[in-house]
Amino acid sequence: MDELPPPPHADLARVGEVWRVDYESRFHDALEWSTQHDLTPAAEDEKRVCLLAVDVQNTFCTPGFELFVGGRSGTGALDDSRRLCEFVYRNLATVTQAFVTMDTHQAFQIFHAPFLVDEEGRHPDPYTLVTPADVERARWRVDPAVAEALEISSPHAEGHLRAYVETLAAGGKFDLTIWPFHAMLGGIGHALVSAVEEALFFHAIARRSQTRFELKGRNPLTEHYSVFGPEVTEGPHGESLGERNAVLVRALLDFDAVVVAGQAKSHCVAWSVEDLVRAAPEIAPKLYLLEDCSSPVVVPGAVDYSEDADAAFERFASAGAHVVRSKEPMRSWPGSLNATVAR
Repeated sequence: MDELPPPPHADLARVGEVWRVDYESRFHDALEWSTQHDLTPAAEDEKRVCLLAVDVQNTFCTPGFELFVGGRSGTGALDDSRRLCEFVYRNLATVTQAFVTMDTHQAFQIFHAPFLVDEEGRHPDPYTLVTPADVERARWRVDPAVAEALEISSPHAEGHLRAYVETLAAGGKFDLTIWPFHAMLGGIGHALVSAVEEALFFHAIARRSQTRFELKGRNPLTEHYSVFGPEVTEGPHGESLGERNAVLVRALLDFDAVVVAGQAKSHCVAWSVEDLVRAAPEIAPKLYLLEDCSSPVVVPGAVDYSEDADAAFERFASAGAHVVRSKEPMRSWPGSLNATVAR
């Protein structure tokens, strides 16, 4: 299928703004666009292409919001969102269905400042790294008031924190990071970038394809970078902190190609792909990672995960995944996608 031009309503100069999508207007626009370009319902696709959009939310993608992913350029996620919208509109006839993950948090979570205090009752600053040594020497401990708010005993909370950071270290994962409040459930930061939401809604109507949403991250006792499961799945006494999302893995395996974009390249994108390839190695040749629609976490003077992100994408390529760019025609991408997009 040939690529399409952007529809008349698309104003990607506004990708950094927040607005209410005019669903009624986009509904009629999408029906007209579908007729004009002879778009068929997605259910009729002979080959099925999934767009997996990871955490394309204001909290990560809109300048001025809580955890804007600027990358080394300083405008990373903003540019990524613009290119992602362009990709959706250009490949409207090829993308069968969009799967959208959404980071979802509340005030008291193990990676938010209120959870921990030092000996003087002070909370950690954003981007503080909490190591097993810090917990062992009581540099940081669980705030007893927070333990009470979460209806767990202080001894249990302390034991959980100790076991948690040790499990992270033993598994070779990042140390527990205290993040700024972000993706707060019910807040504007939790919402999708308006331009992306509009593009995905337009796709849903034009292709008669329901967008599928996957929420992650609500358990207060574990981090949840990957949409396929939390960083730590069990507490110190074997209690469940969350399960691997086997249903989602099976759903993605049903597609002929899975195109991945979103934020952040170093964290939720990287670890989601890592978990997916580990759970289903056979999916690797079907994966197409949009390297120009994803940026790493970089906070000047604090943290820079650019090299971690690049190393992760190199691992995925070695496993058989394809690292591509959004502006290249999909029919020119390597692997079996050439046959996939030909209808």
